[in-house]
Formats: sequence, structure tokens, C-alpha cells
Amino acid sequence: MVNIFFIVIFYISLFIIFWAMVGYPLSMKLLDKLYQNRHPLKDYKHEPTVTIMVVAHNEEDVIKDKLQNIINLDYPKDKIKYLISSDNSTDKTNEIVEEFIKQHPNENVYLHKVKNRLGKTNAQNEAQKLVDTDYLVMTDANSILKSDSINELMASFSSDDISYVTGKLVITNNNSGSVSNSESGYWQKDLKIREIESKIQTITAGNGALYACRNSEYIDFDPLKSHDSNMPRHFALLGKRAICNHDAIAYEKAGEIIGDEFKRKVRMNRRILKNILPDIKILNIFKYKWYTYFYFGHRTCRYLLWLSHVLLLLSNFIIVNESIFYAFTLMGQVLFYILAAIKHLFNFNHKLVNIVYYYCVTIIAQWIGVYNILTGKAKPFWEKAESTR
Repeated sequence: MVNIFFIVIFYISLFIIFWAMVGYPLSMKLLDKLYQNRHPLKDYKHEPTVTIMVVAHNEEDVIKDKLQNIINLDYPKDKIKYLISSDNSTDKTNEIVEEFIKQHPNENVYLHKVKNRLGKTNAQNEAQKLVDTDYLVMTDANSILKSDSINELMASFSSDDISYVTGKLVITNNNSGSVSNSESGYWQKDLKIREIESKIQTITAGNGALYACRNSEYIDFDPLKSHDSNMPRHFALLGKRAICNHDAIAYEKAGEIIGDEFKRKVRMNRRILKNILPDIKILNIFKYKWYTYFYFGHRTCRYLLWLSHVLLLLSNFIIVNESIFYAFTLMGQVLFYILAAIKHLFNFNHKLVNIVYYYCVTIIAQWIGVYNILTGKAKPFWEKAESTR
């Protein structure tokens, strides 16, 4: 009976890992063929008033370039404003923004100074109270937007049921090293999945580099939550849609140092336990249709990888004598982790080894995220990754 229990644990863990990394992406490719003639509509005559919000904490190295970038975007000048929400910056960020405002008196650039640093979401919540335009576009301080990105985002709000539109993050340094190359490879696959989800019904998450919503539908989330992850789910549960428009492009560097990328992933997992199944209503496939399927495959299974890998290894040790199959699976797991260790200890550069190592770093980051949650160390703010600036 004991072995039967651990055999069940083994196969459940194996299924979760397989479905998150292989099964779900393959199923989306099949769905894409079924829905190949469906494409989100765009209305380029839709040019509402827009505020571009940039949250910045100690971004003196990039903030001037960001300001120059957003005021040069191809959107009617009488319909656009620019709001910088400085999250208790202690460097020259505020001074640079204030000087820029003086030098560009005809541009609608405003600075909001957050007194108490509580992270990006809180800085957005505070600054949003100052917004009086129809739509709100959020973008990161180190993201450079393509000139027509705002036109593209606004064109995607072609119906009342579309409440959120995210753009496409293009990584500019994908060939700079194994870290940025691995992140770029993962990101390209994820972008394709989001395109298919968007075409069929709704995406499960956006990205912080570029996204938009109606100002009237903005939600004050808890500072530990991020809008780019929680807004799509919030709207999906209201029966509305969150979609992507990958013609709205933001350019950004990925972390080139594994330490930077690791800290980013730890920060992303600061609510991993609650995000496994944040609302029981998500399981109601009759009401939420494809979204239930999307969330389980794209989010729930991925958020369970940290636990699944440990349970898979431990259960495999216990049942290894049951058959030759379990001996081979145990050897495969051990080899997998040995390859990651070789990369870490000797910086061995091989494409397959790099992928294995990057994946293991992702799993460890999930574990650190869980640890921070359980010990009360999860925080709403973080230090920027210098290698992305």
C-alpha cells in the first residue's frame, strides 16, 4: 500500500511537470490550427485620451531616455499625457524628470513623488488617482516603446468586453550570453502561447513592459500583487477579456547575469502559493470555458513545479526497486541535476546544459519565493537588475 501511494505521487508529479512544459504548449499548437481563421479585430480610428504611466525607483541611468522615447511616440499630442510615479527615489531620478519638464513645457509631463516606498503596484495606485484620461498605459522605465505602440494598444480596444491589452516585449540582448539567450528562448515560446490564448478567449497574464486598460476599470490591488499578472485574471472572472497585441512593441534587455535573473524570478514568485488557485471559481469550466483550461495549464501547473520536482524525486527513490522503468527515471533525474551542477560549478557552455541550468534556477527561485512567503519575507519592492539597464 505504501508503494502504491508513492507510485500515485510519482505519476501525478510527472504529469504536472510534463503538462506545464510539454503537454500544454503542444495542445495550444493544436488549438491554434482549429482557430487559425480567428484574429482579434483592430480599430485604428479609436484614438481616446491616454496617460502613459512610468513607475521609477532610482532610475537615473535610463529615465531621460525613457522620457524622450514616450514624448516622441506617434499619437495625437492633444490626447496624450505622461505621468512619472517616482517610488521614493533617492538618486537623481526626480531632478532629471523635473529638469525635463522645464525643458519641454509644451509636453504634458507630470511627476508624482511617492513618499513611502511600497513598490510598483502602490506607486501605480497612488498615481492613478491623478489620471483624468480615458485610458491608462503602463510601461517600465527601462523599456523603449516602438513609435506606434500606443496606436496599436488603443486599436485593440475594439469592443466593450476587452478590458486589458498587453504588448509584446522584445528582448534586445538575446545573444549576449547564456542567461539572456535562455530567457529569450523561453519568452518566445510563451509569447506564442499568449497569442493563441488571446485569439481564442483571454490571456492568463500580461507583461509589465507595456499594457493598457480603461482608467475607469483600474483596480487598486494589494502592493504585493502586480497589475500585469492580476488584471487579466480579474477581468476574466468578470466575464471580460484580456488580450495581447504583439504589434505593440516594447524593447528591453534581459538579465545577463544569472544573479540578476534569479532575483527577478524570486520577486515574481512572491505570491506563488496563492496564485496556484487564487479563486475556486476558476474551476467552473462551464462559466469560464477556455480560461479554466488556460489557467490550469499555463499557471497552476507551472506554479506547482517547485513541489512536483521534489515529490517526483523522493517518490522515485522509494519505488526505484519496483521495476527497471523507475530505475531509468531516477537515473534521468539525477543526470538532469548533475548537468545543472556542472554548469553552475564550471560554467560549462553548451546549449542543452544552459537550458537545464536555467530551468533549475527557475525552480529554485520558486522555492525561495515559497520560503519568503512562509517566513513573512515577501516584499512588494525589489532592487533593479543592473544588467538590464
